[in-house]
Amino acid sequence: MGLRWYHFTAWGLFAIGLALLPEIVSKGTLRTFIFANYLVIFAISWDLLSGRTGYISFGHPFLIGIGAYTSAILTKRFGIDVELAIPIAVIVTMIGGLIVLLPALRIRGSYFALVTLAFMELMYQLVQVIRPDLTGGTRGMSGIQTLTRGAVNGFYFSSFLMFVIAISSWFLLRTRIGTALTAIGLNESAVEGSGLSVTKLKMFAFMASAFVAGLGGAFYVHYLGSLAPRALFDINFVFTIIVAVLIGGASTIIGPIIGALFLTFLLEYLRPYLPGAERYFIYGGIALLLYMYQPKGIYALITSGWQMLQEKSVK
Repeated sequence: MGLRWYHFTAWGLFAIGLALLPEIVSKGTLRTFIFANYLVIFAISWDLLSGRTGYISFGHPFLIGIGAYTSAILTKRFGIDVELAIPIAVIVTMIGGLIVLLPALRIRGSYFALVTLAFMELMYQLVQVIRPDLTGGTRGMSGIQTLTRGAVNGFYFSSFLMFVIAISSWFLLRTRIGTALTAIGLNESAVEGSGLSVTKLKMFAFMASAFVAGLGGAFYVHYLGSLAPRALFDINFVFTIIVAVLIGGASTIIGPIIGALFLTFLLEYLRPYLPGAERYFIYGGIALLLYMYQPKGIYALITSGWQMLQEKSVK
């Protein structure tokens, strides 16, 4: 898939928009954008594996949690500098995820989804009972070192991280590797018949997904300054990540950005009216309706509209 001028223009305008945003919106809105940026990172991580290969993961917080807990423990319990703790956390996420979940990649369909969900629940139980002096047990951890102070600094930092991950993933999936991963999702047997190593491709997708998840989890905990296992390993968190991808447009990278921003602000605006879990039913219904009308998400609606404008301009 070739790169065209409007691709670079769109990314450039997106970067400029992020840079100018603190001059336009309030600090409260910037804090909402910070959470949206991290949801974008988690959604991209899920999309790299599940959006492309079709191996749907219901346990993605397992990977995010490894990165978050590793960096938090290293900095708070052992006094390791955060600049060193985060790379270690990413490596541990990739190794730990590979050891535990690689066997699950031999399973297809709903079985893979159930296995990943089981691992998420398993980690939730383990962090509570194994070495609670390190993990904080059921109470979690607080007083974790933060990297930024203030809404503006936090926004710029998270936006830069999100933008780098997003554009790197976008370029990666427009290579031959991205095409091969998409082919796995369409017809895995055909990819095997073409002579490509499906196992290696799936391993690559999983490692890329684990890398982004571990990186996002590590930076996220150092933004919050605290860590609560029930909030991290919560089914609503998994649901939000998956719906963000589906509502924006899976297997696109740009779709998860759109979906994560949409969902974050939708949940925030619904908070005064529906402070509890009822909000999730609202956005779940919206996601269902959109998926029924346009299975490829908001991104497909935007691209189809752009094509219509181009056709009219030619005429």
